[in-house]
Amino acid sequence: MLLANLLRRRCCSSLPLLLGSVVVLWFCSSLHVAAAGSKVEYLPGVQPEGPLPFELETGYIGVGKLEDIQLFYYFVKSESNPNIDPIVLWISGGPGCSSFVAMTEELGPLLFDVPKNNWSLPTLSLNPYSWTKVASFIFLELPVGAGFSYAKSSKNYTATDVETSYHAAEFIRKWLEDHIQYQSNSFYVGGDSYSGITVPMVVQAISDGIDAKFKPLVNLKGYLIGNGVTFKDVNYGDTFRTARGLGLMSIEQYTSAEACKGTDCVDEFGPLFTGEHYYWPNVIGEENDAERFRGYNVHAFDRHLIFKAALIASRWMNHDNVLEALHVRKGCGEKWAKCRIPLHYERTVHDSRPYHANLSTKGYRSLIYSGNADVFVNSFSTERWTKSLNYSVIDDWRPWLINNRIVGYTRTFSNNMTYVKILGSDHIAPTITPADCFIMFKRWISHEQF
Repeated sequence: MLLANLLRRRCCSSLPLLLGSVVVLWFCSSLHVAAAGSKVEYLPGVQPEGPLPFELETGYIGVGKLEDIQLFYYFVKSESNPNIDPIVLWISGGPGCSSFVAMTEELGPLLFDVPKNNWSLPTLSLNPYSWTKVASFIFLELPVGAGFSYAKSSKNYTATDVETSYHAAEFIRKWLEDHIQYQSNSFYVGGDSYSGITVPMVVQAISDGIDAKFKPLVNLKGYLIGNGVTFKDVNYGDTFRTARGLGLMSIEQYTSAEACKGTDCVDEFGPLFTGEHYYWPNVIGEENDAERFRGYNVHAFDRHLIFKAALIASRWMNHDNVLEALHVRKGCGEKWAKCRIPLHYERTVHDSRPYHANLSTKGYRSLIYSGNADVFVNSFSTERWTKSLNYSVIDDWRPWLINNRIVGYTRTFSNNMTYVKILGSDHIAPTITPADCFIMFKRWISHEQF
């Protein structure tokens, strides 16, 4: 019964909750309520001006008790063949970071330009390495409180890891009910950073719904995670080993750090590779930042954008013309923030490896990728836990190449899990090495060999 209730989230709520919902909804604008699938043809500031060169829709879908949780999403159709191309449900990390970040700073069709000043509306240009060139993406604002997602009953609604996973599972079933033309498309779930916890749990919740024969059935094929948090405990040895390998610590400092135990190590040595001393890897290869975009007016690796991204995006997202274009409900939820801090959220799962192990028994494909210059969610730790699942290696450690250039290393396990290391990349790999990450995704989603 508990599982059925979690999956369906159709239970009736108490009268106080119902009355609270009515009171909150009274403040929401009834004139600008977006139905699921509201088309967005223009966005202020997008260059070149005119209709968007890709198909975008936004909307809210209610989940949970009395559909109290209103989840906002951005759906970008594949620029290739959306009728048959895979669909990826993308969930940003945090928890509480907006999926709009992935859509405009990482792997989506738009990228913010370097602002000309601090008072005009920021502009955006097309991303030549958007993953939407080969797949459709649903960028979901999850959990409740992230981006424009909100709870009708209370702005202080506190979700948990488990509840959030079932919110996502219910969301995708309802989304497919509204988009019956995509019910046969291959379906994947993706995310990065804290979504290393969230994504396998969401996949498990969707799989549970399939086993329970909930309709519509999701054509679930697998999932992908970038530099994902996998367990609560940090291996500080791997952290300092990565920092030493990047030249951020001297041999003397590294020797002292190895002898250090617990969180005091980070307090003592962490400032060596955080803040203003943070390491930004050089992009591997002969292309410089401008040339690698082949004339496009985008600067994905501009340091100014990386450090000021939250401020730039907030100025754009909270502009009245942008809110109207995106069909955001007025008076509902909070002002948009790149990452909701603090977020009312309870972390109840501290190790996602059991979910990976269980999903492997069901034959789902998975791509686990990691930038080698990520100090904290480092590639050493990711290599270690993928190997700890104890599946045999069917394609052992070897370089993967683009245009005869080594851009990383990879291995594939017998449980359909592929691990990929990306050289010269960092925590949010598609931001730092967009061309390499696009090729990586394209090969994996198309079942091509690395």
